[in-house]
Amino acid sequence: MDKPKVVLGVSGGIAAYKACELLRRLTESGHDVRVVPTEASLHFVGAATWSALSGNPVSAEVWESVHEVPHVRIGQAADLVVVAPATADMLARAAHGLADDLLTNTLLTARCPVIFAPAMHTEMWEHPATQENVATLRRRGAVVVEPAVGRLTGVDTGKGRLPDPDEIFEVCRRVLARGVTRPDLAGRHVVISAGGTREPLDPVRYLGNRSSGKQGYALARTAVARGARVTLIEANTGLPDPAGADVVRAGTAVQLREAVLKAAADADVVVMAAAVADFRPAVYAEGKIKKKDGQEPAAVELVRNPDILAEISAERRGRPGQVVVGFAAETDNVLANGRDKLRRKGCDLLVVNEVGERKTFGSEENEAVVLDADGGETPVPYGPKEALADTVWDLVTRRLD
Repeated sequence: MDKPKVVLGVSGGIAAYKACELLRRLTESGHDVRVVPTEASLHFVGAATWSALSGNPVSAEVWESVHEVPHVRIGQAADLVVVAPATADMLARAAHGLADDLLTNTLLTARCPVIFAPAMHTEMWEHPATQENVATLRRRGAVVVEPAVGRLTGVDTGKGRLPDPDEIFEVCRRVLARGVTRPDLAGRHVVISAGGTREPLDPVRYLGNRSSGKQGYALARTAVARGARVTLIEANTGLPDPAGADVVRAGTAVQLREAVLKAAADADVVVMAAAVADFRPAVYAEGKIKKKDGQEPAAVELVRNPDILAEISAERRGRPGQVVVGFAAETDNVLANGRDKLRRKGCDLLVVNEVGERKTFGSEENEAVVLDADGGETPVPYGPKEALADTVWDLVTRRLD
């Protein structure tokens, strides 16, 4: 079988060195990669490095190997074009259809999915001109991965850091697997909660659950690959941030509620995949609760936590037609309990799965049934959590459309 043909465009930013790791991931996973650098990027990483790592010739010029018409052929033959890093200048040239070097020519001739992974200083990313260029590229069907927050060049810190190459690779893999040129969640804002809340009992103890957050992260990664703007509200996962997602940290159910309500204000979709504690201790002990010889421990009084899913479903604070998706972890009478929960919560879709000591929690796989408020049932067989995530987004897009 022919290897998938990937064009890796590299523009002139300090983050160009990170693209070497992305190139390694692509080649080692069986992709035929052609690196197309800009002239400016060669000040950071030389052509010899790109050629040695990819096994293919490297040039930034349209005037080399003219008989092969590289400025047309490279884009025509590609199954995917990914530009990482994409500087503010590159985004501007791509948005305005310029063709003054080999990479911009390749972008104009590509009829395959195109991914941009921006990297620049925060002020440049937030500038209205850059934001308008990003919006233009997204309207045309490109996937523009939101930059990460972290250390930039010098002493600067903020949004604009190139996401981890492993995470960019995951976006590339998912876009290639779908084989769809135009992402179906483009222009949509989705909010996803993931992980498990922890309710403190004293400074060292808490009430919690065994949710790993992996299903929520799979939902986030697949949504990014399908073109969405993603806000991921994570609770105690310890997982690496998915490329392209704005990540908000929350610890308790009350904190998670606050974050979800704020993010949902302009969301098209809210997916409550986090395991939110139903109860919390009524009293928080300021000091560690001590074990005393000869005495039984005092009973822990619990109070109810807010029902975030029911609140979001009832108020629909986001855009008109906002879709709300819930998750239900059940140990018995799975479908019956799921149907009852769907009715009580008032959400549009409810993902129901059976859980237990050796089921679902912490696993890379999942099995579930997606219940529809209209009465439908969509079983999802045991398999990778991203497969379940794609099924959820398929059902969501039908409602949005």
